[in-house]
Amino acid sequence: MAKGMGNMLKQAQKLQSQIFKLQEEMADKTVETSVGGGMVRVTANGKQQLVSIKIDPEVVDSDDVQMLEDLIVAGVNDALKKAQDMVSEEMTKLTGGFKVPGLT
Repeated sequence: MAKGMGNMLKQAQKLQSQIFKLQEEMADKTVETSVGGGMVRVTANGKQQLVSIKIDPEVVDSDDVQMLEDLIVAGVNDALKKAQDMVSEEMTKLTGGFKVPGLT
């Protein structure tokens, strides 16, 4: 029984190491989304941090700031969702579908 626990502990440590490595790799992977017909493009990384926001000058209208604000919010939310989905997909591959609380 002790041998079985030792093997489980080794497997858990190996998985933890792989998860840590994956989290580091995710910082370098990005997703991009665009809203408003490409007028606002948002890029986020796998750590769910914004990397860039590109705004087409045509959408900048001092008489309609609300539209630009709405496009930015929509773009940011979509990019962060895509980043979360990317990490979740990679984590699922790593854990074989086993849900690890707090990681996906």
